[in-house]
Amino acid sequence: MSQHIQGTEVTISYNRPVARGRELFGSLVHYGRIWHPGADSVSTISFGKDVIVDGHRLAAGRYSLWAIPEEPPKPWTVIFNRGLGGWHTNYPGEAQDALRLSVTAETGPHMETLTYYFPVVDADSAVLRLQWGTVVVPMKIKVTQ
Repeated sequence: MSQHIQGTEVTISYNRPVARGRELFGSLVHYGRIWHPGADSVSTISFGKDVIVDGHRLAAGRYSLWAIPEEPPKPWTVIFNRGLGGWHTNYPGEAQDALRLSVTAETGPHMETLTYYFPVVDADSAVLRLQWGTVVVPMKIKVTQ
């Protein structure tokens, strides 16, 4: 899945787990533990140019995506990690982290399959949402000049 923001390509590669009536967060996905938001092989995001994600600089490149879900109202930790290979259960470790963000999860309509999407795209920025079940994790991506 790709989106262009001010001429910069942002690409997310991931597999989509399905809820299938299961309780997701706090049960299938444990609070307070590192989780791979996807299925099977590691989910990745790549940026064609340097970007600012929720106010924090991130160099152009490709990163694996990880998260630490928390019980509301505590914010989640979203992790952009330089380690790209491997299966979704093998977190490469903090030494490979390029960026850790504190993100407040929101509530939205039920999404049966885990999905990343861009509901808002402006001239130089876009909002990326990770959504599964009724949990929505938004991140603003701004392209630097």
